[in-house]
Amino acid sequence: MPLQFNTVKLFAGSGTVELAEKISTSYGKPLGDMTLSKFSDGEMQPFYNESVRGSDVFLIQSTNQPTDNLLELLFMIDAAKRASAHYITVVVPYFGYARQDRKDKPRVAIGAKLIANLIMAAGAHRIMTMDLHAAQIQGFFDIPVDHLDGSIIFVPYIKSLNLPNLTIASPDMGGSYRARTFAKFFNAEVIICDKRRKRANEIESMSIIGEVKDQDVVLIDDICDTAGTLSKAAALIMENGARSVRAVCTHAVLSGKAYDTIENSVLTEMIVTDTIRLNPEKQKSCSKINVLSTADLFAGAIKNVNEHGSISGLFDIK
Repeated sequence: MPLQFNTVKLFAGSGTVELAEKISTSYGKPLGDMTLSKFSDGEMQPFYNESVRGSDVFLIQSTNQPTDNLLELLFMIDAAKRASAHYITVVVPYFGYARQDRKDKPRVAIGAKLIANLIMAAGAHRIMTMDLHAAQIQGFFDIPVDHLDGSIIFVPYIKSLNLPNLTIASPDMGGSYRARTFAKFFNAEVIICDKRRKRANEIESMSIIGEVKDQDVVLIDDICDTAGTLSKAAALIMENGARSVRAVCTHAVLSGKAYDTIENSVLTEMIVTDTIRLNPEKQKSCSKINVLSTADLFAGAIKNVNEHGSISGLFDIK
C-alpha cells in the first residue's frame, strides 16, 4: 500500500518572516494565512485564518530575543493543536537558550531543558533546528529532533575561496569538536584558541594552541553574540603570523556593539546564515558580514519529513 502524504501547510512566526518566505519559495508552497493580534498592553494572540484540520503543519520561528518570539511560537503550537492539525513540526532555525544546557554553577536553571519541556507541553510532535550549541540538547526532547548541519552550506563556500594554506580554528576549547568535524572536509589542520572568561561575554585572557604562521585561517563557531571572542581570536591569530583570518558562524545573534566590533576587527569576512534576521541598518554599516541562506536546506528537510524520506541524505557534501 503506497504511503499517504497529508497536506502540508507552512506558517511563519513574526520574528522569522523573511526566512520563512524563502523556505516557502524553495518548497514551492506559499505561506499559510495567519494573524498575530495584540492587545494594547502587548499581550499577543496568534490565530489561523484558514483550516489546518488534518494537515501536517510546519511552524517556522527562531527563538532569539525578544522572548516574545518564543511565546508566540508556543501559542502557535497550541492553536494548531486545538484546531486539529494532524502533525505539528516546529521549525526553529535558531534554538535560543541553548547556551544554558547544563548546571555549570550552583543555583542556576537549565534553560534549554525548560524550553524543550515547554515546546512539548504546547503540543509539538517534532522539532527541526540547526547547529545546536550543544548536540546533547536533542536528548532534552521526548519527540523526534531533526538536527540540520550548517556545514552543508559553509563548506562549498569555503572551497570556492581556494585558500592555499587553509587551517581551521576553534575560538575556544568547547568548539574543538565542531572545528575538527569541519576540518575533515578539507583535510586541514586544527588550531584552538584557549580563552579564560571573567564572566559571560567578557574574556580575561587567550592563547593559541597550534601553528598559524603563513596560514589562511577560518574560525568556526555556532553562535556570534557580541563578537568579542571571535575578534580577539582573529587578532591573536594575525599577531602570530597568519596570512588571513575569516570566521564562519551559523547564528548571528550580534548584540550590543557586535556590528562595529566585526567591522573594526582584522577579520577578512564574517560568514553567517539567515537563521536570525540581521538588523538591516546596522548591516549596511558592516561590509564584512556575508549572509548565506538556509532556506533550501530547511525546505528539503520539510519535504523529506512529509514524505518520510531521509534527513541525513541532505548532508552529502560533494
